[in-house]
Amino acid sequence: MAEPRKILVVQPSWVGDAVMATPALRALRELHPKAEIAYLARRYVKAIYTGMTWYDKLITYRTGRTKAKAGKGTLRLAARLRARKFDLAILLPNSFRSALLCKMAGIKKVVGYERDGRAFLLSDRLLPARDKGKYLPSPILRYYMGIVQYLGSRSRDLKMELFVTSSEKREAQAILARAGLDPELFRPGSKGSGPLVLLNPGAQYGDAKCWLPEHFAEAADRLIEERNATVLISGTPKERRILDAVHSHMKHAAVDLVAKGITLGALKEIIRRCDLMITNDTGPRHVAAAFNVPVVTIFGPTHPEWTEINFAKERRVSVKVFCGPCQKKRCPLDHRCMTRVSPGMVVDAGTELLSICGHVH
Repeated sequence: MAEPRKILVVQPSWVGDAVMATPALRALRELHPKAEIAYLARRYVKAIYTGMTWYDKLITYRTGRTKAKAGKGTLRLAARLRARKFDLAILLPNSFRSALLCKMAGIKKVVGYERDGRAFLLSDRLLPARDKGKYLPSPILRYYMGIVQYLGSRSRDLKMELFVTSSEKREAQAILARAGLDPELFRPGSKGSGPLVLLNPGAQYGDAKCWLPEHFAEAADRLIEERNATVLISGTPKERRILDAVHSHMKHAAVDLVAKGITLGALKEIIRRCDLMITNDTGPRHVAAAFNVPVVTIFGPTHPEWTEINFAKERRVSVKVFCGPCQKKRCPLDHRCMTRVSPGMVVDAGTELLSICGHVH
């Protein structure tokens, strides 16, 4: 095939997966520096791509709340894509819908993994690793990079990378100010009184991924008492119940970023300023790693190999249980994979990272 002139990259739907796609996106731009590259992404994850220089056009969409609206939305979106006359589509998600959309848009070369019954819609099919019919755990970083390598890239650089725009920095400044914090004390390289620690107690995947709110609270209190930390708590509006539970169990005050109007763009900048994040296995974990921020990740039902990021400043905390990792969204038993992770285990991991990384606040 001739050198592609117009490339469409269908992006993942989840924040963490979108961040893990960044090495592949960087490699694609290096492979095709003169091509017009467009990203197709859900509006929810748009802020992940702001500030990037690896694309020429960002096309966003919303998913319909009903099947009828979703169907009409797909038809309209396919028409938009058809008008742009792409000659290559790269599918990062495994969904049938992403392949059907590109077929409807008249894109002749569609490259992706043979998943979700969509083989007949792909011009170029990559085979994921399987054993006896089951998909083997494979790091998503390498999974995405495999597509670009198939297209000719020789890159082996799996470092995740994000950017912050000037408007996102200003928005973060305003949020910190509304929280009663001096934004100047929480700049990378500044000298404050203690570390800036961000808790991320929710998870979009499901309840089974979530460590207990009272354990997050106890870990936060200890870091405040032992390290003079300033603690921020973040999440989504849908996670309000979890955030309130953490606050209610804490003895000391913490900053509720959701209540202060946090957005994904501003969150990137606030994470960049942090000395430590404590999180479940969810999207902000990857954002922290992309900004080289130390992170303690609590693993329960999910298999760590799927989201392996090879980040030296990460400490993964988990306990072995007979039933895990089960990959279930809701625990059918007693959630022992999470309840047996103690606050002490998490605080010890966080303290070790703060000491090794020599936080300057």
